[in-house]
Amino acid sequence: MSYYSWRPYVPVAERRARALKKLATLQKKGVCIKPVEIAGRKIAQTFWGQAWCDHLESFSDYENRLPRGRTSVRNGSVCHLDISRGEVHAIVSGSELYTVTVAIKTLAPKKWQNVKNRCAGHIGSLLELLQGRFSKNVMAVVTDRQNGLFPLPGEIRLQCSCPDWAVMCKHVAAVLYGVGARLDEAPELLFLLRGVDHEELIGAEVGLAAAAAGAKGGRRRIAEDALADVFGIEMPANVTPAGAKAAPRRAEAPLQPRKPSTSAVKPRPPETKPGNQAAQTPKKTADARKTAPAVAKAAPVNGKAVAALRAKFGMSQTQLAWLLGVSAAAVANWEKKNGTINFQARTFDAWNQTAKLTKRQAWRILNGL
Repeated sequence: MSYYSWRPYVPVAERRARALKKLATLQKKGVCIKPVEIAGRKIAQTFWGQAWCDHLESFSDYENRLPRGRTSVRNGSVCHLDISRGEVHAIVSGSELYTVTVAIKTLAPKKWQNVKNRCAGHIGSLLELLQGRFSKNVMAVVTDRQNGLFPLPGEIRLQCSCPDWAVMCKHVAAVLYGVGARLDEAPELLFLLRGVDHEELIGAEVGLAAAAAGAKGGRRRIAEDALADVFGIEMPANVTPAGAKAAPRRAEAPLQPRKPSTSAVKPRPPETKPGNQAAQTPKKTADARKTAPAVAKAAPVNGKAVAALRAKFGMSQTQLAWLLGVSAAAVANWEKKNGTINFQARTFDAWNQTAKLTKRQAWRILNGL
């Protein structure tokens, strides 16, 4: 074969077999393999995944080259994809296993502050943020082509170990689409990639409410019902926050001295009961105690139970948190606990209902079906 001739065609089945063999070798060396798996024709399903793909396709530099990677990512060619701060590292199966690196500049502090300022007061909770359930104004801010969260072409550097001379080969294009699919599972990875903390958007929300309260009362406080979402903890319903004033007690009227009674009280004669009825009464009471049904106590929940339920459903911490109506940080804290978790009443009810679901039922609820 001459230098300028094409390489011989390798069937897809043979390429996959080679890829699996090499990946198994990497796993033995301690590398955690994270493949991109797509069910169906649609690459991204959620707001964050679709917004990522739409943003990349909006640039003329990419629109003619990205389609080359759609087929590759759909057929499972992206064998491994890992997202870290400012970098995406991937392994793509082709004629061989190729290493792809996508370097992305972190979000400039000034631009990030602008996003926080424009979103303040419009995001209800961390859960709504990660699920993309917010107003059109917030969507316009985070997806803004120039000043949003997504990178510009000049902030992206692409590198692939394949022999293709094109800067964006089909392996790089497959990885970029794979990022969109990965954001479906863990949208917080977008903020990690851009080097910012997504919880600061919620912090700006709480700070705005605290500033408004401080303007009225002179001292800034976090609302009691926001503590669980901010710190990822469960707050008992009967706990009074430190520094909160207790409700004023009702004034009691002074006691008046009791006047002695002038009439003598006659002792009440004991009631006469038939002898056989008096003898039978204790027996009936004892029998009633024996036959009374025992009240079933709910089994305590610990960190292993939370992790087991999440493994049963095959969900991330964010997805399980959505089912329970809590934050992902709360689920992460629960899984670390060895002892019994003290749920609030509403959370405990949600837990009992969710634990009875099958995997299919849980996913249908999560997908809004």
